[in-house]
Amino acid sequence: MLTARELRTAGMKVTLLEQTQIGRESSWAGGGIISPLYPWRYKSSVTALVSWSQAIYPQLAETLTLQSGIDPEYTVSGLLIIDPEDSEQAILWSKSCGQNLQLIDNSEIHTSESSLQINAKNAAWMPDIAQIRNPRLIKSLHAAICNSITIHQNTAVTDLIIDHGDIKGVVTDSGKFEADRVVICAGAWTGKLLRSLDISPDIDPVLGQMIIFKHKPNRVSRIILHQDRYVIPRRDGRVLIGSTLEHRGFEKTTTNQAKHELKTYAIDHYPELSESEIEHHWAGLRPGSPNGIPYIGSVPGISGLYINAGHFRNGVVLGPASCRLAADIILERTPTFNPEDYSLTADR
Repeated sequence: MLTARELRTAGMKVTLLEQTQIGRESSWAGGGIISPLYPWRYKSSVTALVSWSQAIYPQLAETLTLQSGIDPEYTVSGLLIIDPEDSEQAILWSKSCGQNLQLIDNSEIHTSESSLQINAKNAAWMPDIAQIRNPRLIKSLHAAICNSITIHQNTAVTDLIIDHGDIKGVVTDSGKFEADRVVICAGAWTGKLLRSLDISPDIDPVLGQMIIFKHKPNRVSRIILHQDRYVIPRRDGRVLIGSTLEHRGFEKTTTNQAKHELKTYAIDHYPELSESEIEHHWAGLRPGSPNGIPYIGSVPGISGLYINAGHFRNGVVLGPASCRLAADIILERTPTFNPEDYSLTADR
């Protein structure tokens, strides 16, 4: 939807094809943190997209709220990363990238988040990190674009129409759609669509399971990251806990074991959550890619065919920037970022 929005804003006629319900895959299933987990561990190509998106998100959320009447709940919660093993690297990264990061001790952790029960050596505190309530972002974005963009839901693309190296459209389970430009933004399913080509992206589904507690507002206020799992507080008091990393192909089922592990993790960090009910337990498929670097740009050998996929765990934070770059490339504008860093042939 963000890619379609960028292209429509530039004056193109856009049709969006969705195999199920719009935005109901990894965009809906994720946590909505507007930052990678352990952001200093990523390559500069990811950091460039992150920084641009973080700067644009407040304006994007405000604009979508005005256009749709649905507030995606952009909220600056701050991010507490408990006991990072590479804190010196984090400090060096923050200075080189201009990110607000400071190391705080155990007493400062509890001052920042009083209901958190943990004995930690230190934490990397990033007070400027925000979140967005991604299901509301999807609803807001859908409402904002649906009057200017043709959207076909429950329409699965099954094949590409290619004639002498030129894209001519796509085949779906509902018939053919002709187009002189096609952008593949199919997340974990992207590799399936492009597997017949000489160059196809290295994108595989990676399952993540999450739970959410129905809790009291303002009891949990910070995003917490510890032992590769996170706690995200929503404005209404709900508390989201995630996430597993599982390689089970395209199977998208939840397990009692994961639910128990996530619940135990949550209560170990916030004992008061033992009094709150688990409202929902769900799973989603991330589009896994090498080093989490998305594929953005033209598909070699096929004129008019483009890709914007493979964002792995960071689709929400990378979305605005990656869609701007995709539009730059399609419209042959001066690119906002170096397109070579995200091409299908780039060294990841």
